[in-house]
Amino acid sequence: MPLPTAELHLHIEGTLEPELAFELAARNGVELPYADTDQLRKAYQFEDLQSFLNLYYELMAVLRTERDFEDLANAYLARAASQGVRHAEIFFDPQAHIARGVGMGTVVEGLSRALDLSVEAHGISTQLIMCFLRDESAESAMATLEAAKPYLDRIVGIGLDSAEVGHPPVKFREVYEAAAELGLRRVAHAGEEGPPEYITEALDVLGVERIDHGLRCMEDPVLVERLVRERVPLTLCPLSNVRLRTVDVLADHPLPAMLDAGLLCTVNSDDPAYFGGYVGDNYDAVRSELGLGEDRLRELARNSFLAAFLGHDEERRAGYLAEVAAYEFG
Repeated sequence: MPLPTAELHLHIEGTLEPELAFELAARNGVELPYADTDQLRKAYQFEDLQSFLNLYYELMAVLRTERDFEDLANAYLARAASQGVRHAEIFFDPQAHIARGVGMGTVVEGLSRALDLSVEAHGISTQLIMCFLRDESAESAMATLEAAKPYLDRIVGIGLDSAEVGHPPVKFREVYEAAAELGLRRVAHAGEEGPPEYITEALDVLGVERIDHGLRCMEDPVLVERLVRERVPLTLCPLSNVRLRTVDVLADHPLPAMLDAGLLCTVNSDDPAYFGGYVGDNYDAVRSELGLGEDRLRELARNSFLAAFLGHDEERRAGYLAEVAAYEFG
């Protein structure tokens, strides 16, 4: 039985396994430029973030209907449950779908079909976070926020993802201000490929409550001190960092040093179909490659529930924390 955890950095489009991609392609009459799943899986070798994004957006073409998004979410939830996930806050990228003619309603309704039954079907509580593509315009992000208004009963917050370099958080100031007025929670990718200054900007300009990735904070001791003092959660994705060459090998990952510094770190899978593992695989990897002991692993799991947007249900959070405390490592 795996360690119970919350997954707080998970792109639902990044859970599209080759087998499901081909199944949906056949269902929707989409021709993929790969002979079979083996050839597609070989394409999952990336030089950097952009080379991954190119394939990521190409494969989205198979997602067309509510049923497709429902099947995608159910496939993730089944895998996540087998790897210890008890609560998942799931990112989705509406602009990437709207741009190819798939409306906001199709995406949200389809995902919701799976998420509404997730506690009963998979033992996982869920929330939905709508991300903006930072390499698109701020005007496009604002239009996307407007399009989401009929569905805000099912969307807990907003995020910021895609190509980081050259797209500082300040670009989206007005969008985040508008989202705050709507009562939405706010997170943002920062400090993955972008500099530590992007983390500071995300906090000060966008008012984010969590930093997605954030590993480059270690280059700025003053920033680290602030993150520790303010208990700002960081949603780290170790296997993703290796696959995208942010760190050369997992043994070089700064996670142990970040924990030693007192940072509130969590471990997540990011885009697990592309990066070689779901959240339990990430825990196994940091345990074996970084030598993290049981106390550190339990700390990471506890942090994940403390960082989750469960303020509306503290009883559920307490239950999850009790599961972590009672867990016996094999």
